[in-house]
Amino acid sequence: MAPGSAAAQTPQPPNAAAPTPLSFQGSVTKGQVSAQTIGLSFDEAIERGLKTNLGIILSGTQTAAARGERLSELQALLPAVNFNANEVAMQEDLPAEGLRIPGFPVIIGPFGYTDLRAALNWSLVDVPSLRHYLAAQDNFKAAQLSAEDARNLVVLTVGNAYLLVLADQTRVSSVEAQVATAKISLDQAVARHQAGTSPLLDELRARVDYQSQEQQLIVARDALEKDKLALARAIGLPLAQKFRLTTKTPYAALGKLNVAALIHEAETNRKDLAALVEQTEAAEEERKAATAERLPVLKAEADYGDIGVNVSHSHGTVDADANLSVPVFKEFALRGEAQEAQAQLDAQRAQLSDKRAQIDAEVRDALLDIASAQKQVGVARSSVALANKALRDAQERYANGVSGNLAVSQAQQSVAQANERFVVSLYQDNLAKLSLARALGAGQAYKQYLGGK
Repeated sequence: MAPGSAAAQTPQPPNAAAPTPLSFQGSVTKGQVSAQTIGLSFDEAIERGLKTNLGIILSGTQTAAARGERLSELQALLPAVNFNANEVAMQEDLPAEGLRIPGFPVIIGPFGYTDLRAALNWSLVDVPSLRHYLAAQDNFKAAQLSAEDARNLVVLTVGNAYLLVLADQTRVSSVEAQVATAKISLDQAVARHQAGTSPLLDELRARVDYQSQEQQLIVARDALEKDKLALARAIGLPLAQKFRLTTKTPYAALGKLNVAALIHEAETNRKDLAALVEQTEAAEEERKAATAERLPVLKAEADYGDIGVNVSHSHGTVDADANLSVPVFKEFALRGEAQEAQAQLDAQRAQLSDKRAQIDAEVRDALLDIASAQKQVGVARSSVALANKALRDAQERYANGVSGNLAVSQAQQSVAQANERFVVSLYQDNLAKLSLARALGAGQAYKQYLGGK
C-alpha cells in the first residue's frame, strides 16, 4: 500500500527558497541512536515532525529570504549615509608629467592632507521604489502564511506515514495468524494422509496454502520495515534507531457534517489561500510599479566634510544638489515591463481562482472518502467475523472427516481477503479524516477529527 499524496505545493513569493512536495518526506536528523527500542506515539511523531521536517525548515528559510528582500526594497526609500576618511601623502615628479618650468622645482613635495567626509543620498520622490517595497511586504506576508500552512502539511505527511505503519503492523499480525492457522491445517492433512484417511492431494493443497501464507508474511514484514524507514525520515529520527509504535489504530465515526459550512471554514482558515491572496496583491503592486516608471524621480545628494593639512588645521566644506530625472525615450522598455507585470498579475489571479476551487474539491473529496471508508469499515469488520466463522466450520468438518480440506483452503483465503480489506478500510478512514483536517486548514487539530468529533 503506497502512501497517499500527503503534501501539496504551497504558494511561494518570487526568488525565495521554497519547499517542494518531496521536501515533506525528508527531515534533518536529530538525536543519537539508542541501543534500546524506543516507543513512539502518534503525538510524539507529529511533534518531532513539526521540529525536524525538511518542509518546515525550508519554509523558515523561505520566510527569511522574503524578509531580506523586504529590507532591501525598504532601503531604496530611506536616506543612505556613507562616511569616508582619507589621509593623503603625495610627491610629484613634474618632468614625468611633461612639465619643465625654468626656475621651478623638479620635485614637488612631499605634501598631504586629511579629508573626513559624510555623504547623503536620498530618493525624495520615487514611486516605483515605493511600489516595489509594498510588493516585497506582501511577499513577506505570503511567506509567513506559507510557513504556517507547511505545519498542516507536516501533520498530514507524518500522520499518513504513522497510520501506514500501523496498517502494516496489523497486516503482519493478521498474516502471522493466518500462517499459524495454515500450519494447523497442514499438520492435520499430513496426519490424516499418514493414517490413510485422506488423499495426498489434501496434504499438497495444505502445504501450498501454508507456503503461500509464509510468502505473504515475508512481503508484509518487508513493507513494514520500509514504511518505518519512511516515517523515521519524515520526523528526523536516525534510521538505525529501532522503535515501536505505542498508539493503536484509532477509529471513530464522524457525525453529520455541513458541507457548505465546512467549505466556508476552509476558505477562512487555509493559509495557502491567504498566501496566494498576498501574492496577488504583490503582483498588483508590481504592475503599478511598472506604470510608475514613467513618473519623474527626485533625488537629493549632499556631503559635508572637514579637509586640511591635518585635523587641527582643517576647514569644513559642504556640497548639496538635487536631481530630477524623467524618462523621455524609453517607451518600448516601459511597455515591455508593464506587459510582463500584467502577465504575472493575470497568472496570480488565475491561480487564486483555481485555489478556491481546489479547496472546495478537497473538502468534498475528504467528506466522500470518509463516508465511503466508514461504510467499508463496517462491512469489512462483519466480513472478518463471518470469514473466521466459516473457517472454523470448515476445519471442524475436515477434522471430523465430513469433507476434504478444499473448503478449509477456500475459507483461509476468504479470511485473508477479509482481513486485508479491513486493514485497508481502517487506514483509508483515518487518512481521509487527516485529509479533511488539512483541507479545512486545521491540520494541527488532528485529534478532533481522528476522535470522530
